[in-house]
Amino acid sequence: MANLLLDDLDQLLDSRGHRFCRYADDCNIYVRSLAAGQRVMDSVTRFLEGKLKLRVNREKSAVAPVGERKFLGHRLLLNGKLGISPKSVQRAKEKIRQITRRSRGVSLAQVIVDLNLFLVGWITYYRYAACRFELQCLDEWIRRRLRSYRLKQRKRGKSIAGFLRSMGVSAVSARKVGSSGKGPWRLADCPAVHKAMPIRRFHSQGLVFLVAKYDLLRH
Repeated sequence: MANLLLDDLDQLLDSRGHRFCRYADDCNIYVRSLAAGQRVMDSVTRFLEGKLKLRVNREKSAVAPVGERKFLGHRLLLNGKLGISPKSVQRAKEKIRQITRRSRGVSLAQVIVDLNLFLVGWITYYRYAACRFELQCLDEWIRRRLRSYRLKQRKRGKSIAGFLRSMGVSAVSARKVGSSGKGPWRLADCPAVHKAMPIRRFHSQGLVFLVAKYDLLRH
């Protein structure tokens, strides 16, 4: 429906020589200055509301530097490459928080299964974006969420210490972590917990690593 209604807009922008990208009713128009952007915004708004009788969402519409705007979850970087918009990363983290919330009461294995279902679809969508650094940060954050989840399952300090000992941590270090009184999130970043649940352990449990999946999709 949007393509039918907005075909006239495409023709107008083409006739004026504008560079633009539209998907359904979401459209970005690229010009050389903020002043030119304001002129185009005003004229396009008049065209849409006057001739096509459509309403422009002024809360979501704006004239701004290209790096500050997003399009279908992406943004354009200064070098002209696609990137992921910060809001898209935040929405992904919100979803991951829901999947890894420590009150779920399911096994870590099930959490990883649920997490993988989301991560594979998400990174496949963003595979054309230049985002390796963001993915590396997300991978580290996800592993910390999972370590925190596993510690929360142990509940008490003595149980945490016993778990760490069973995973190869020294008795002294395990007791120190178990008796620290810190919450699972803070404990999840300490060296003893990293030793008990290293990266290779999550790999053996089948966790999707975003950077590895991204590299595979790119090649």
